[in-house]
Amino acid sequence: MAGEEALKPLMFLLMYTLMKRRKDINNADVQRRNEIQRRIRHRQYFFQRQRRMLMMLIARSTRCTCNYRTRAWTNIESTDWWERVVMKEFQPRDWLEKFRMSKDTFFFLCNKLKPRLTRQDTHFRLALPLEKRVAVALWRLATNVEYRTISALFGVGRSTVCKCVRDVCHAIVSLLKPLYLQQPSEQEMEDAARLFNTRWGFPHCVGAIDSLHIAIIAPSNNTADYWNGAGWLSVVLQGVVNGLGQFWDVCAGFPGSTEDVTILQNSTLWAAASEGGLSPEPPRSFMGRPLGYLLLGDAAYPLQSWLLKCYPESDGLAPRQRAFNYRLSRARSVIENAFLRLKARWQCLHKRNDCSLDLVPTMVLACCILHNVCEVHGDTFVEEWLEAVSQVDCPQPADALPPSADDPEAEEVRSLFCDYFQQQQQQQQQQN
Repeated sequence: MAGEEALKPLMFLLMYTLMKRRKDINNADVQRRNEIQRRIRHRQYFFQRQRRMLMMLIARSTRCTCNYRTRAWTNIESTDWWERVVMKEFQPRDWLEKFRMSKDTFFFLCNKLKPRLTRQDTHFRLALPLEKRVAVALWRLATNVEYRTISALFGVGRSTVCKCVRDVCHAIVSLLKPLYLQQPSEQEMEDAARLFNTRWGFPHCVGAIDSLHIAIIAPSNNTADYWNGAGWLSVVLQGVVNGLGQFWDVCAGFPGSTEDVTILQNSTLWAAASEGGLSPEPPRSFMGRPLGYLLLGDAAYPLQSWLLKCYPESDGLAPRQRAFNYRLSRARSVIENAFLRLKARWQCLHKRNDCSLDLVPTMVLACCILHNVCEVHGDTFVEEWLEAVSQVDCPQPADALPPSADDPEAEEVRSLFCDYFQQQQQQQQQQN
């Protein structure tokens, strides 16, 4: 027994030594395998780098010796579709259907955007042609399809599609907004008032104002601010159009929960109109008194001396007030039609927009500018496009301000127009 007790420490020491030896051998095997894998990866990286350098040298020598331009990183079939089918075989109807504008307007747009979108070729790759970058962005704005679909169609990467959309939208706002979307001058105001009276029978009016909610995906921050009164996430576009349905003032990007009156009061339009920016010098005479130019709004806006809206519907309305409501509603239909045409032409504003929230206001503004470009250039609007926006999945919220928010002095202006339309009715009855 005493001998066995004396052997136990030796047995434990021997077992510890064997276990430690086995552990050291296993660790050595693991380190050896890791080193082998590291060398294999290093060798693969070295060979890939050599291969890339060789391809770049071949591409450089080919570019220097001939005019044929290749893109090893693009899909050949998709590139052929753009260069051969679109650029050479598309008919006028195809340009309207796919890019929402005529071929002439498309190249006019490309020429205007050239200062911001032109890119230089490098030794590593050839720059994407300007026309193709614009086409990628227009396809996205017109259809709102996923980036991967456009990527496969044009033979470019998804990140390239995203960058094209962002760059083109910013370029449109930067270069074309001063040309196609700006507050009219005094002479243009006078022409706009004459056009509105001739076309819609409402004198002294230079525009109609309304708001449009645009569906978005849930933002990562402050999501509750973007739930609108109709129960869906949106950002708000406030627009003013002339008698032809062309925008001359746009304010976009407010969260969907923001009321229309709040957006108006925080816009440059409110500041300009409140300081007399809509009043010509000297003011034009109307019904025997000087009067500035007006905008037409709905029940979501406060009654102002420069902003008229209908009387609240009730059984107690006088005939002159009903006549006023009819004339104003008829004239305001110009902006309702403008919003319909805007959404039908650029369906990224009709369907849920899944772009980054920071890009959405710029995209909305770019679509309004493109709307004006197409309208000014007389591009055909296909009535079939309206079928897509006629199916309302997300009804627009309806705001209404109480009468206490109206300017009491503005009632005198509204009463003047009631008298004017009543006189017109009497004159028409006498003539008949």
